[in-house]
Formats: sequence, C-alpha cells, structure tokens
Amino acid sequence: MDTYDRPRPLAPPIDLCAALDAAVTAAHGGAAILQSYAHHRADLVIDRKARNDLVSQADREAEAVIIQELQTRTPKFGIVAEETGGKAQGSATWYIDPLDGTTNFLHDIPHYAVSIALIAHAGTAVSATETLTVDTPVVGVVYDPNREELFTAVYGIGAFLNGRRIKCSRTQTIEDSVLATGFPFRDFSFAGQYMPMLNDAIQRARGVRRMGAAALDLAWTACGRYDGYWEMGLAPWDVAAGTVILREAGGTCSDMHLQDPWPIGGRVVAGNPAIERALHDMIAPHLNKPG
Repeated sequence: MDTYDRPRPLAPPIDLCAALDAAVTAAHGGAAILQSYAHHRADLVIDRKARNDLVSQADREAEAVIIQELQTRTPKFGIVAEETGGKAQGSATWYIDPLDGTTNFLHDIPHYAVSIALIAHAGTAVSATETLTVDTPVVGVVYDPNREELFTAVYGIGAFLNGRRIKCSRTQTIEDSVLATGFPFRDFSFAGQYMPMLNDAIQRARGVRRMGAAALDLAWTACGRYDGYWEMGLAPWDVAAGTVILREAGGTCSDMHLQDPWPIGGRVVAGNPAIERALHDMIAPHLNKPG
C-alpha cells in the first residue's frame, strides 16, 4: 500500500473536562472585571451599537480577559465573541458573551451573567466511542456573579449548579407552568409574530417572566425555576451555553423552526420535553416560515 493510500489515524477525542475547567476560570476572570465596574457605573464609557444595543468598557475588558484565558488554554479552538467577533474553526469553537444582560448591568439591576460555551463541530470525537454528526454544544458555563451561582454542564455528564446536579422541572402543561421570555428590544421585525405568542402565554400559563438575560433564563429553566422559555431575536452566544446546560439537565432546547441542531439563529424554545413540545404547538400558528 502506498503511503497516500493508508488510512489517516483518527484524531483523539477533545478533552471536555479540561475545556470546562478553562471556561470556568475564564468566566470568573470576566466576572471580576464586571463587578469591579459595578460600583462605578456612572464612570463607564458606553457606546451605542444600535437602538437599545449598548456596549461598555466593562463588556470589552471582560471579553478580553476571557479570550486571553481560552486562547492560552485551548489554542486550537475557534472563538466567536460578541464584541470582537471571530469565526468557527477547528474541531470546536468557543461562543462567548462576556455580559449577558448589559441593560440590566448598566441600570444597576443585579441580573446578568457571563456565558461561555464550546460547540464541537460535526466530525469531532467527544469520546472514544462517539463522533458527532452535527454541530453540538458540549461545554457550557453561565456564571451569575451577584448570586455567586455557577451553572456548568458537559456533554454526556450532566448539569450542575455550584457543583450540585440539577434537573429541569416535571411540569406537564403550560397551564401549570411559569414561563420565561424576552420581548423584542433591538430587532422589531418579528414583533407581529411574537406578540400573539405572548398573548397566548399570558392567558394560559401560571405566569410569564421577562428578566432580560437569556443565558440565565435557560439556566433557570435547567434547574426548574422556570418550566419553559422561548425568545426570538437573540444571538448565538446568548444561547449556546444555556443550551447544553438545559439539555444535560434533562430538558430540550431547540431552534424555533426545528431546522438547526441548536438555536444558533437565536430563535429558541426550551423546557422539559413536555413543555418544549407544548410551546412549539403554542408558537406554531403565529410563526412565519423561515426565509
């Protein structure tokens, strides 16, 4: 057999636990920057990227600390970050939101988080016996520095809050559910679809909450505080970590149009399996077909 005919050796599985350790360290580093600015918000330099889309030096400095840690620890992985961009590449890519809930942060509302996720790409081995066939979130970290709550998950291992295993709720109907959502705030092009969904949820559910941090909405659904969650108009880094945390907590987190393997398009439906299906049924009559 000629050299070029020999089969190439398979790449070893990526070390998910080492990736989790890197993400936790990075999240704590980013959160330390945020909290150092939290007591001096009046001094923050704030830029307006678009209507109701703000960024401060706290976001930027926290992101720089996170990226430096991840590049040092996992140099072969790609990075996509909210403020500095990037592209998916290699066997896996980090998706980073250094401050999910910027508006809350700037208005001194203590509900925001650092969100970091690793997306393993199709063809990547995640264990000795499993190679992924589609892009899949495999590591997730959502850190709430105000409550000192660290949500973590690793593909196939489980989801945890401060080291204790978490599970999503067992509620079976929307009528018995507390739901989370997010109103249109930056992109209003889908308001005509969203408002009838909200109206249905208000009339059917036990309660609907809008807290303003998608990563925490997903994490809180994973630990059973919410029974379900849906939102439109998000970015991939808003939902990447929460997706794997919720899935590893026994829930389902899907693209609203049921097209992508995870809600990379920013249209998310989530909950335990029964509530996620019920939310899709509630949403479907009002949802436009994807372009």
